Amino acid sequence: MTAVPRAHSFNKSAAQYAASRPSYPAALFNVIEELTGRPLAGARGADVGAGTGIATALLHERGVDVIAVEPGHGMAVQCRSALPAVPIVRGDGNALPLADTSLDLITYAQSWQWTDTERSVPEALRVLCPGGALAIWWNTTAFDVPWIAAQHERIAHHCGVKPRSGTRPNDSDAIRLAGLRGLPVTRRQVRWSRTVPLDTHLANISSRSAFLVLGETRNRAFLDDERTRMRGNFPDEMVKETYVVDLLVAARP
Repeated sequence: MTAVPRAHSFNKSAAQYAASRPSYPAALFNVIEELTGRPLAGARGADVGAGTGIATALLHERGVDVIAVEPGHGMAVQCRSALPAVPIVRGDGNALPLADTSLDLITYAQSWQWTDTERSVPEALRVLCPGGALAIWWNTTAFDVPWIAAQHERIAHHCGVKPRSGTRPNDSDAIRLAGLRGLPVTRRQVRWSRTVPLDTHLANISSRSAFLVLGETRNRAFLDDERTRMRGNFPDEMVKETYVVDLLVAARP
């Protein structure tokens, strides 16, 4: 399965994505302020691949003068509905619809992997002011939680993809894999949890791109089985999900 159909698969499930996907902890934005050496309040920023605006909303709440950049129609409609005060432009990280040296901060929450880094890195550097920063992050799997690791294996098998390794790449490999070699980059990891109804947990699973490109009947059978398993772990049907936010902050020289 190619990346392009998977990247655009979110548009048909934008409302489900907005309702079920995890957000990000306040500590993440504290770390971004620490690593950039400036407060978020008053910064000029763009959240690229903004989706339904989960990270955009948090940046806006922290006082960033933020623009949402989103290529997908369905996701952009959902973002505009949720954040009417935030400007939204259609575009992606490979060709940012933004002026040269116009921003202090560019963020990618769960979306950097959909870009071609040979294009998106130069584009970020073009748009950032000297001393500005590119911050990219992902909510990643907490493999040290047994039920989460086991579920990850089942999901990968169902979707026909290779399970991720439980060993995280070292800093050098993470920077290389993100296409950021040659830039001053700092990496941090922030652990956090949320507790949600079982229905929300299952909707979060089925909002992933690898699920969305599969048939509905096949997915329904998997989710029914997963509901039964999760009731064994969480009889009250309230699921504690644990994440590790993997953050890379690259400074523009």
